Amino acid sequence: MERVIKLILLTNSERLISEIVEVGADIGQPDCKLINPHEIWEGHNLCPWMMDDTNQTEFMISSDKIITIVDPNSDLLEKYNSLTNNESS
Repeated sequence: MERVIKLILLTNSERLISEIVEVGADIGQPDCKLINPHEIWEGHNLCPWMMDDTNQTEFMISSDKIITIVDPNSDLLEKYNSLTNNESS
């Protein structure tokens, strides 16, 4: 199955790039799984999301915390794939 990689803008203004999977959930429960999310900093620098707080690479999030989901540009996608392909090895 092909990975779905998206750029995600959260309600707190954080910008993430992540593999994303929609999951079935009850109302009010997290309904999106983020796999290897990375926060985007100035100049397209990528840093694993919440790396100072956890070693997890998969996170559940409620879609109501997401403002928008878009396709990343080719440079950002290439950088993300390079980082995450090495992490999953």
